Amino acid sequence: MAKAQISTPRGVTVKIEGTPQEILLVVQDLDKQEAKSAKARVVKKAPQGRTTLAGLLASLGNDGFFKQPRDLGGIRAELEARGHHYPVTTLSGAVLNQVRRRNLRRLQKNDRWFYTR
Repeated sequence: MAKAQISTPRGVTVKIEGTPQEILLVVQDLDKQEAKSAKARVVKKAPQGRTTLAGLLASLGNDGFFKQPRDLGGIRAELEARGHHYPVTTLSGAVLNQVRRRNLRRLQKNDRWFYTR
């Protein structure tokens, strides 16, 4: 009887005892299962060429725009400078969603809301 210990890339460890052919069959089966799960884990991207408001807010954050607290008017002006025109009514909901997802923080100063990272 042959013994083998197999560790998969996902961290699963299997100890096998049997004939070399039985061990080979188990290894092949594990390889097939890993290939299937790797295909299932492929993340689908948004369609190319389609810009969302959430994506634009994320790009503002990546560029360091939210290092200082900004109000909705400042966010709207920066988006307009980049060629994206949104009314404040649309912008307020998208920014609030980013706050709920904890991508942005919201601060209140003098009865006005400011957003920062």
